[in-house]
Amino acid sequence: MTQTEPGALVRLRAANRRSVLRALAQDGACSRADLARRTGLSPTTISSLVRDLLSDGLLTQRPDCGTPHKGGSGRPPRMVALSMPAGGVAGIDIGHRHVRVAIADRTGTVLHEEERKIDADERGPRTLDVAVDLLDQSVASVDGFTLVGVGLCVPAPIDRRSARISTDIMPGWRGVVPVEDLASRINVPVMADNDANLGALAELHRGAGRGAHDFIYLKLASGLGAGLVIGRQVYKGSTGHAGEIGHVRVREHGAVCRCGNRGCLETEVSVPRLIELLQPAYDIALKPATVEQLERDGDPGVRRVLEEAGGAVGRVLADLCNTLNPSLVIIGGPFGRSAAIHRGLQAALDRYAQPDIAQAVDIVSGELGIEAQVRGAIDLAVAGVAHLRDAQL
Repeated sequence: MTQTEPGALVRLRAANRRSVLRALAQDGACSRADLARRTGLSPTTISSLVRDLLSDGLLTQRPDCGTPHKGGSGRPPRMVALSMPAGGVAGIDIGHRHVRVAIADRTGTVLHEEERKIDADERGPRTLDVAVDLLDQSVASVDGFTLVGVGLCVPAPIDRRSARISTDIMPGWRGVVPVEDLASRINVPVMADNDANLGALAELHRGAGRGAHDFIYLKLASGLGAGLVIGRQVYKGSTGHAGEIGHVRVREHGAVCRCGNRGCLETEVSVPRLIELLQPAYDIALKPATVEQLERDGDPGVRRVLEEAGGAVGRVLADLCNTLNPSLVIIGGPFGRSAAIHRGLQAALDRYAQPDIAQAVDIVSGELGIEAQVRGAIDLAVAGVAHLRDAQL
């Protein structure tokens, strides 16, 4: 009988540890039985790995308990979650028109939040200056807080090959490498992803995507993008550009888009564009909250514009659903709860998607609203710190 080399066993053990950490990063707190099912490892192996990871301080035993498997009446299973060193993390959400910073403790509970309006598209380095300023204010506001990691959310794809932002969309960030530039200013590890992906991650862990295996998170805001969750993992594509549905061309000679093309979906249905369409009919200055209230009050013009916008997005979304066959579409952003947008989306899916696929998809509002991106950045930081600590052991 051939004996396994000691080095191979060490590598296998390390790979299994990473599998457990990755599952907890993706799904949040789990029981040992859940970890065995999600990783494909045996219950005995999981018990041994969890014991070692608890001993190394990479996991923590949660005070709450789960539900007995398959609805049984036995003792509820104990839950484990990723742990962090003393201190906490921060999530930085950079939108096209704002910077939002939240700091959280080692469980991901938000302790303090700050926000400032800024034109982030045209001012890359200056935007990072603002983010650092808000981060310093937030850390100083909580006595004894020690920052150990940061998750950064940006409103454009990050190229997986160069770690740079797509400058076709945000020209003011040319030459900026967000992770490196921010880490050099604050001297802690920084992890980054785009807004749609982090919105999807947050809804997966703590929002409308809990329990879903495959779903599309659609962020409708100053820009338009989709976060794709496949097998409970955020799918980024080979270069990090997956889900850029806002730049699907829908009008041959339409308005010029910030990406340089014409007639992109984003030029038709972004929140600023919808407000621009509605504004001439109203004496008051419209904001997203104003438009939401007008819809609730039954304003026919607002309802029509939003429903048509939902239909335009739904036409593109139908093709994506035909390709991915998700069980769920989660709508995020300022108009994520708009009934008119939901009606337009549903009508377009029913018309353009395959019947079986359309019937299998539920369209729901995101549970986290405009907080999804900063919460996703926090989750990214928690997972990133855990992986870095494991690599150092």
